[in-house]
Amino acid sequence: MMKNRQLLLMLVLVNGIFAQDTIMPLWPKNKIPNHVKSTEKEIHEQNGILRISKVQEPTIDVYLPSKQNATGEAVIIFPGGGYGILAYDWEGTDIAKFLNSKGIAGIVVKYRLPSDVSQTNKKYVPLIDAQRAIRLVRNKADKFNIKSDKIGIIGFSAGGHLASTLGTHFNEKVYELVDTVDNESARPDFMALGYPVISFGPDTHSGSKKNLIGENVSLELDDYFSNEKQVTAQTPPTFLVHATDDTVVPVENSLLFYKALKEKGVSATMHIYPKGGHGFGLGLHDEHLKNWGDRMVDWIISLR
Repeated sequence: MMKNRQLLLMLVLVNGIFAQDTIMPLWPKNKIPNHVKSTEKEIHEQNGILRISKVQEPTIDVYLPSKQNATGEAVIIFPGGGYGILAYDWEGTDIAKFLNSKGIAGIVVKYRLPSDVSQTNKKYVPLIDAQRAIRLVRNKADKFNIKSDKIGIIGFSAGGHLASTLGTHFNEKVYELVDTVDNESARPDFMALGYPVISFGPDTHSGSKKNLIGENVSLELDDYFSNEKQVTAQTPPTFLVHATDDTVVPVENSLLFYKALKEKGVSATMHIYPKGGHGFGLGLHDEHLKNWGDRMVDWIISLR
């Protein structure tokens, strides 16, 4: 009986250590760029989907496959939510677990959402956290049993806007170097975008645009965050998935980005489904959509 209790205690301790090790702060203590101390507190709401808002201390939540199954690839995940909340399980941890089933590391970013209360120059804050996330993962590649040149990203809806912003603005200096992690490259090796907000033009999602940059902004700022206008030959190979009947984020967003990638000679794959609406996640309950994740994994494999 005593041995069983000791074994149970050891398992609890090991599991506790493991769980603690899988969630890492993005930034060293008291060195979060553009952060202002305030009374604002992080909020978690569970109503079918875990919705997180008012993030104060951004983290990465690391899901790793077993070493025997690991392919060496990793995908950093940016959940959507209109830059107002994070659909954290639906477009985050569920995606990570799916990737793990394919031998791919899935790393969910709990990034800061624009705030007039707890941030300065809020429009750059999500990009600041996104750049830091990929640099941190690249810096920890050996620890996570991944290859530093096989680190991709995926984002959904407004998270797709953030992912495409990272994919087109990875070389821009949007914060001062904090530590040696920031010497790593912020360029993703590949990029997947699920029903993404891309443009801040006529086809935008007005809520995402308003939350990030506000209303009545300059054309220059509109263009900066209209990522179809920011594609270069250095933009990573991209996979796009969208539904034609999406009434929240029009499919034209993906079409515009695909066209821009093609014009710059960047490898691009696009899957457009006739139905599915917006925010379908893995689409497991839809006969047509349920295999889009497998198509993405096939595409990742093709890049090897």
